[in-house]
Amino acid sequence: MIQTNVEKYSDIALKYASEYGLKILAAVAIFYIGKIVVKKISNLIKTVMLKANVDNTLVEFLHSVIYFAFLIVIVLAALNALGVNTTSFLAVFGAASLAIGLALKDSLSNIGAAILIIVFRPFKVGDFVDTAGGASGTVEEINLFSTIIATPDNKTVMIPNSTVIGANITNYSSKPTRRVTHIVGVSYEDDIKVVKDTLFEVIKNDNRILSEPAPLVAVTELAASGVNFTFRVWVNTPEYWDVHFDTLEKIKLAFDEKGISIPYPQMDLHIRKGML
Repeated sequence: MIQTNVEKYSDIALKYASEYGLKILAAVAIFYIGKIVVKKISNLIKTVMLKANVDNTLVEFLHSVIYFAFLIVIVLAALNALGVNTTSFLAVFGAASLAIGLALKDSLSNIGAAILIIVFRPFKVGDFVDTAGGASGTVEEINLFSTIIATPDNKTVMIPNSTVIGANITNYSSKPTRRVTHIVGVSYEDDIKVVKDTLFEVIKNDNRILSEPAPLVAVTELAASGVNFTFRVWVNTPEYWDVHFDTLEKIKLAFDEKGISIPYPQMDLHIRKGML
């Protein structure tokens, strides 16, 4: 009797072992082989994107998303091979994804904005920009959550990507050339032809100033205290600030040399003897 029961339980154990053992082996094989295949596919996609000169930040982000998306499919396939009903897992996963999405909506919006910045490229690392909240500086980094800017006085400003993409962006580095503009005032007593010749001399003696588009020197206003000239020249973008400051200094030195006066606000006070 005891031997019969032992044989009975042995048969049952052997039956379950053969049935579930194969399922476990199949699940392990699916997971192991699938993981290798997913890794190779995601790495292949990453290589293709890098060869297509896609931004590194976007490449790393998409590589991670693709890898984990396929990995979830492999895990579900392995569970299905074990005989587990994956429908309930999908329902739980969907509910969890919704809850996580609601909890992290701000972070997800920053990630979405980062993708827009990388794809449409309103600026890139190294550009000098004006962006949200009046922040100005050189872009140092664009990550999935924020854009990091170094200000001219060497402060670091971190701006959420969703704020950046939702505001006006002025990129001072996107064009190869920029225009330097000064408004220069002279006295009404000065000869405007001499003034124009002097300003053109300043332009001629600076080889950083481009000949095309052509420089402009013109009278633009007969103001209350003097005659205003507009001084416009084009330069290569990296040399903008050097030329901007240098031309101001050179104009003042040239005016001093030619005896041209720069007017400043003043008031003439007339006193009548009867008022004393």
